[in-house]
Amino acid sequence: MTQRAEFDKIELLLIRVLHTLITERSVSKAALRLHSTQPAVSAQLKRLRELTGDALLVRAGNEMTPTETALQLVGPASLLLQEAEALFGRRDRAAGFDAGRSEAIFRVAASDYLDPLFLPLLVAHVKRTAPGVRLELMPLSGDFDYRRRLATGEVDLVVGNWLEPPGELHLGRLVSDEIVCLVSEQHPAARSGAARGWTAQKYLACEHVAPMPLHPGAVGVLEEHLNAMGLERRIVVRASHFSLIPLMVADSLLVLTTGRLFCSRYVETLPVRIVRCPVPLPAMNYYQLWHDRTHASDAMRWFRDQVRGVARGLGGAVMPRAAARAAA
Repeated sequence: MTQRAEFDKIELLLIRVLHTLITERSVSKAALRLHSTQPAVSAQLKRLRELTGDALLVRAGNEMTPTETALQLVGPASLLLQEAEALFGRRDRAAGFDAGRSEAIFRVAASDYLDPLFLPLLVAHVKRTAPGVRLELMPLSGDFDYRRRLATGEVDLVVGNWLEPPGELHLGRLVSDEIVCLVSEQHPAARSGAARGWTAQKYLACEHVAPMPLHPGAVGVLEEHLNAMGLERRIVVRASHFSLIPLMVADSLLVLTTGRLFCSRYVETLPVRIVRCPVPLPAMNYYQLWHDRTHASDAMRWFRDQVRGVARGLGGAVMPRAAARAAA
């Protein structure tokens, strides 16, 4: 059989299988997502390997990982599927996204910098609104290549804060949050009448705790602002698990500088206080980012609306007693 004849027999389903296998990195997970069986997907993977002359997925310990060829193919496969949807999906588009009946999977990468309640609130809201929908939540850490994963379809949406978000991605602003300091009740800045003496010099001289940067070589959003003013603080602890930092602050003289939304969740349960930041820093802006491959998707438009609504309602989720104590 000629190569042209083989090419003419490639059906759209095989392209979808290719894309799903590469993004899921698992035959069993791909089968579930495709509503197929493992033997059927394994047979399709074998055929794809013959067509491409490449293994596509190879064993890496207990997991499978895509080859370089596979990573090069996932982008064109995604574009082909989008073009097919544009050609033949008009009936579906006209009907819109039916959240109540959908069994879609939404993959989100998010840090907990915004608010420790954000993801739980998002999950609860989505499950009330669309009970058949599935969510896969991933940590937005320093070794998480979110730009590549958005491009390959491994992630649908990324939520975080950046001074300048990547220009090739679509961006939606979620909330702006005042920058404050979280300190132990035993910290000099938290003592009665200390507000007047809490100066920029004293702030910079303190021992600070900060999250790990989102990618190697990055200095962090706050450091960029401070550097622009010719200032530098003493960061003595960097932590990958942001939600553990308030516990560190409660039992030390460390200073955490971040958004008020995040800090306000801990003043009720830990011996900590929120104090103003004596260095004039602009508000922290939180965004949701997505790739052009999902920009026109009705399902993703619906999901982005849910994320935006939950994020903008975070201020009202602060417990009354906690809010009162935070303002003290």
